[in-house]
Amino acid sequence: MTPAARLVGHLRDLWPGWGILSPLPFVAWPVYCLVRGEARWELLVVLVVVPLLAFTSQASKKLFVGLYPIGLVGLFYDAMRFFKGVGLTPGRVHLCDLRSVDLSLFGVTEGGTRETLQDWFQRHHTAFLDAWCSVPYGTFIFVSIAFAAFLYRKKLGALERYGWCFLALNIAGFATHHLYPAAPPWYYHAHGCVVDLATRASEGPGLARVDAALGVRYFGGLYGRSNDVFGAMPSLHIAYPLLIALEGWRHFGARLRAAIVIYTATMAFAAVYLDHHWVVDVLAGMAYCLVAQAGVRRVFSRLVPVKPDSAGPGPTGDAPPLAESVAGG
Repeated sequence: MTPAARLVGHLRDLWPGWGILSPLPFVAWPVYCLVRGEARWELLVVLVVVPLLAFTSQASKKLFVGLYPIGLVGLFYDAMRFFKGVGLTPGRVHLCDLRSVDLSLFGVTEGGTRETLQDWFQRHHTAFLDAWCSVPYGTFIFVSIAFAAFLYRKKLGALERYGWCFLALNIAGFATHHLYPAAPPWYYHAHGCVVDLATRASEGPGLARVDAALGVRYFGGLYGRSNDVFGAMPSLHIAYPLLIALEGWRHFGARLRAAIVIYTATMAFAAVYLDHHWVVDVLAGMAYCLVAQAGVRRVFSRLVPVKPDSAGPGPTGDAPPLAESVAGG
């Protein structure tokens, strides 16, 4: 048998159905960007890693299937720059109306003046709180990926469900950012109630202080590349750690449970303290997470019913992997 014939046989054994085309988006998008002259290292990494995972072995294929929806989030986020102006007009951006809601429901009074929590923190910030709050803001992407790796070692079905929850959550968030564009508190403190669609994204005053203290422009570079200045509602910053807490709780021991609770609480506080979100944005992010997770769990329970011996207490047992049932495995 020739090497070509062995390769074809290997691929047919690995992907007997149309699932063999599933890596196509992760090949087509980097090629498109590279042809456009975007010589970014991460595009080359995707072009190499995705085919290796998809076509090397059954084990690598299962990891590819588990990570697939998380990879789609990366593609969607990268492609959003071509649609960042969709639905955006100065009259549609919510700014001072959201501030008024926060002021009414969560405001504080000092010296006889009513002000938002964000206003108060701008005058009462500390170097310790700047550093403490920068931790979840600087690590949430890495923590989300590390949690996926953790689930892969624990239970593949749980990884797949987490990935689709992550995708559903982000699609809902991205859609809302255009259907209900909302300015963050740092925008109000920099520009008042005047909406300027040409404004560039910012890391906000709190993270700018952290950059200055470190002597590097880490957060400035990270958030300065954002395509979504008016995407404060809902806060996906809080949604990510909350999703990890919900999906990982039954797999965590006592220490990890305590760690994720502290991490999630710190993120919620940091979103307000760092001037990135109104309190209502944070509450909306939590609600989006709960709805997305409940919806995906319901779909999983219908597609791959949980066997009695694999179910946890109540309706929250882990579904077996989808790789064998929907990906040609």
